[in-house]
Amino acid sequence: MREAGTRKRNQPAPPHVVFAALTEPDGDPARPWLLLLDDEQPPRTLRAQEPHLVVWSSIWPKRPDAEVRFDLPSDGATGTDLRWTLFLEEPLPEPSLLGHLRKRINQLINANLRYTFGQ
Repeated sequence: MREAGTRKRNQPAPPHVVFAALTEPDGDPARPWLLLLDDEQPPRTLRAQEPHLVVWSSIWPKRPDAEVRFDLPSDGATGTDLRWTLFLEEPLPEPSLLGHLRKRINQLINANLRYTFGQ
């Protein structure tokens, strides 16, 4: 597997709360955030070490080799310095598709999930 993209951004919730949201994305129906497109599927949790690591299976049936790793260190205060990293097998997709995959993970995590925590 090759790293195909990564981004780090602070989430206002503590690591154990972010961990729970990632391992059970539909766990709180009052705060839906995993809003998938027609060509996407819910991920499976492949690995997890509470509260600091979650690895998802691919959300793209067309790229079943994809994995998304979430590192969830505390920010030293009340939040989480979440880093997502997208891994893909060779060959990597063309730049436009790769950009789309990165953008979707970023939108789901650093927009949708983040907004459920009030930011």
